[in-house]
Amino acid sequence: MRVAHVITRLIVGGAQENTIASVVGLRLQAACEATLISGPSCGAEGSLESSVREQGVPLTIVPDLVRPVHPLRDGQALRALTRQFTAQKPDIVHTHSGKAGVLGRLAAARAQVPVIVHTIHGPSFGSWQNPLANWLFTVAERRAARVTTHFVSVADAMTAQYLRAGIGSPARFTTIRSGFDLEPFLRADNAPALRAELGLASDDIVVGKIARLFKLKGHADLLAVAPELIRREPRIKLLLLGDGPWRSKFEAQAAALGIRDRVIFAGLVPPQRVAQYVGLMDLLVHLSRREGLPRALPQALAAARPVVAFDADGAREVCRDGETGFLIAVGDQARLRESILRLAADPGLRARFGHAGRALVREQFSTVRMVEQIFALYQQLLKQTSNR
Repeated sequence: MRVAHVITRLIVGGAQENTIASVVGLRLQAACEATLISGPSCGAEGSLESSVREQGVPLTIVPDLVRPVHPLRDGQALRALTRQFTAQKPDIVHTHSGKAGVLGRLAAARAQVPVIVHTIHGPSFGSWQNPLANWLFTVAERRAARVTTHFVSVADAMTAQYLRAGIGSPARFTTIRSGFDLEPFLRADNAPALRAELGLASDDIVVGKIARLFKLKGHADLLAVAPELIRREPRIKLLLLGDGPWRSKFEAQAAALGIRDRVIFAGLVPPQRVAQYVGLMDLLVHLSRREGLPRALPQALAAARPVVAFDADGAREVCRDGETGFLIAVGDQARLRESILRLAADPGLRARFGHAGRALVREQFSTVRMVEQIFALYQQLLKQTSNR
């Protein structure tokens, strides 16, 4: 079985880690030859290209496969991908992310690849963007769906959104959770050395957040409630993992609010070190307005940390209100503030939510389970194709 995975960029992010873990895991399966194709990765959001190569995965970079819409370069990327698939003759092309998802599937159809799979890590259309962009991405997804054999959703919420938009049919969707290596999170502890390095006192209450420093990620909501949080619970500090184009903007916002010394911008943390930082957190907030099922939530829960999340996309599938954390309406800053304060004041509640979350994540989010489900799906789709 020859499988070519395609993604737009290999920046440090959940979709990228999912894709790499899938390819590495599939290459361990008998008779499965998995390769990876990506556009270039650079800038403040980091690059996982060296990690891919270190793990022995054949990686091809298509220079014109870029995230912004660019008709000339998009056409060149489509032709380059078609040439790749025609030459490699994969049995399956499996695409990820918006741009690679559309161009990769169209190129695979042109090259007459038997099975075309697309994973929906997050919606490429929705009310969070302007009407013209929403219409364009919806049309593009509908066009690509016509050549898609099967969709993999990281959350049931993604399947529901695509079906509501008239994309695909229920039988063509399978939910497979975005698995990760659970062990570092199960072992995560409150490492004194790292705590001291970051300037955290032993009794500080650490509210963590893991996300790119960019729009739609909810940093502004957290910073907006932070002064009142700190006034009512002076031990609270914010620990922000991630980097991005809006870092200076958020640093300026924290300074303007007079809380710059209470906010730690840890910057880009390599995926293999994220668990160490999660171990320092007393709770994690995730306030993205657009994300399939953010890996930060199951990662925190694996470390037995409770979560507070906006009710967007698939967050409610792991942030179960009153069971593993608090799920609040998008933009409800008053409830965000009160939820954080309630958890900060009650170590017993944090432990109860955290341990309930850990049990949920152990059952659903291991890399082994994810790879086994993907491989079984491939076998099923190839069998159906050969029987036609």
